[in-house]
This record gives sequence, C-alpha cells and structure tokens, in this order.
Amino acid sequence: MNSNQILIVEDDVGIRELTQKYLLSRGYRVHAVGHGEEAFEQIKQSPPDLILLDIELPGEDGFAICKKIRETLNVPIIFMSVRRRTMDKIKCFELGGDDYVTKPFKFIELEARIKAVLRRYQTDAMLYDDVLTFGDLEIHLNTYTCYVNGKEVPLSIKEMELLVHFATNPNQVWSHEQLYDHVWSFDGASDLSTVKVHVSRLRRKLEKDPSKPQYIKTVRGFGYMFEAKQS
Repeated sequence: MNSNQILIVEDDVGIRELTQKYLLSRGYRVHAVGHGEEAFEQIKQSPPDLILLDIELPGEDGFAICKKIRETLNVPIIFMSVRRRTMDKIKCFELGGDDYVTKPFKFIELEARIKAVLRRYQTDAMLYDDVLTFGDLEIHLNTYTCYVNGKEVPLSIKEMELLVHFATNPNQVWSHEQLYDHVWSFDGASDLSTVKVHVSRLRRKLEKDPSKPQYIKTVRGFGYMFEAKQS
C-alpha cells in the first residue's frame, strides 16, 4: 500500500469527500480542506508529498495559492478544474503546476497521474545525489562508475545506462520493450534480445549469486524490476 501524504484543496464538498475516500482506500494518507487558509495551516503542520489543487476556490484562487506554495515548498501540485481553456492550463504550468486534470475525472486516471508525478519527483531527488547506494552497491552518477563492496566494477556504456535506469526507478516493473526504448531506442543495430543479454551481464557482475539476484529480479510474464532499498 502507498504511504504518500496527499493534501486535497477543493471547495466542492462532494468532490472533496469522494476523492479523499478513494485515495484513502488506495493506501494514501489524505488531508482535505476547502480553501487556501486551511491549506496553508495544514502545510505548516504536516507538509504533504503532493497537493491536489482546485482553481476556483473561495478567497484566494488556486493560481494565487500555487504561487505562494512555490515560494517556500518544492512539492508536486496537480491542478483540478472544470476549465478546459488552453490558456488556463498554460498558466497553471507557468506558476509551477506539474499536471492538470479536467473535471469530471475518473479516479483511476487521477491516481495514475499522481503516481507519475510522484515518480518524477523521486527520480529527480535521487539524481541530485552524486551517489546512489543500495546495500553493498554504489552507483556514482557524476563519473558513471559502479562499485560493489568498495571495488569498481567495469561496465560497458549500455550496461551502465541500463543500471542507472533501473536504480533511479526502484521497485518498478519494466517490460523488455520499455527497457529497449529507454536504453537502445536510437541503436538500429540492436533488437529486444539485447535487453536479456545485458540483464544477464549485469547480474554476473553485480550479484553475489546471479541465479538468485538481490537487485535485478525477473517478474514472470512482465519483465524486470530493480528491487532494493536505498541506504
């Protein structure tokens, strides 16, 4: 279940309560308020991991609230609005919004957008670090090098690109096609079989027991997943 904390800022009681109920059922921790003042109080008490923000609110509208939030807090903001004009959407992005959902929306779509935005922020946060550490595995992003138990492991460019892609998206399942598109999409000389070959090479070089991998695991019927907790 998900443990991310979400703040809903929505003056329509029905939408607010239904959205809160759905997200709670999906494992999120959720606070819901009806206007800007309550939103800022809640942010002070417990900064959220993501904010769902309506535009048309009593008092300060969503545009003004977003602008104030961005002055002090770097948190994902998804706008929710009945407005469909392109200029409204552009303004949201110019003020620092990360996504825009038009009402009425399906909750399954809203959740997909929430997951996508949170994933981008988490990946960006990791990329600000020079080194990603997973147990005895260290990945140095600036120098594009890799170490196991303090000893450098020689990797090819494509092996390193694949490893970085895995490590910056931990615990996410990737199909062979998706991995190929991310790492080899501009290499006309390769095909899908190269994904399996490179995964096998990485396991031999990084895993204590390649037949029972700790990091790059096979998800049968789907593809691969980098399963590790950051140190």
